[in-house]
Amino acid sequence: MSERAQLLLPIADDELVLGWRNSEWTGIAPFLEEDVAFSSIVQNEIGHARALYQLVADELGTTADALAFDRSPDEYQCSRFVELRLVPDWARTIARHWLYEEADEKRLEALKASDDPEVAGLAAKIDREEAYHRMHAQMWNERLAEEPRYLEALEELRPLVDGRGDHTREFAALWEEMTMVRRSVAGATW
Repeated sequence: MSERAQLLLPIADDELVLGWRNSEWTGIAPFLEEDVAFSSIVQNEIGHARALYQLVADELGTTADALAFDRSPDEYQCSRFVELRLVPDWARTIARHWLYEEADEKRLEALKASDDPEVAGLAAKIDREEAYHRMHAQMWNERLAEEPRYLEALEELRPLVDGRGDHTREFAALWEEMTMVRRSVAGATW
């Protein structure tokens, strides 16, 4: 696998899986404004995944759709952290949101400094959109800063941020859901 693929595929997988997990809040977030905000964040994360997959696909001679939906569960390189199904626990969801955005900001800074102009350019574009995700996460972090359930969730989830390797038990069901259309409708595309 190329250096670009090794670098970007785990990030694309994180963005796709986190987008799917956060989409589980659509229609049930604690406030209407959060339903809209999370839906917007989900669209961005999945869009970022698609753009990252496309850079890898161009190099590997495949498609973004194939990378996103045609691989077996064990071929995904996402962090166990993004695989967790946290609905209906808003405190844990916001803790993951905050921790992910902190880590993602560092990752994007490194990508923006890449010698690969396509990678650096895409990272800069993604970072402009992620700024709003960070502001949203920061607002909730400040709002919940004194809440014991939130503080417990931060401590519970912090060690999982970069853990890769074996998938969570929850990932198999998520993979089934994510790839259902592609597996059942020949030629389905994003």
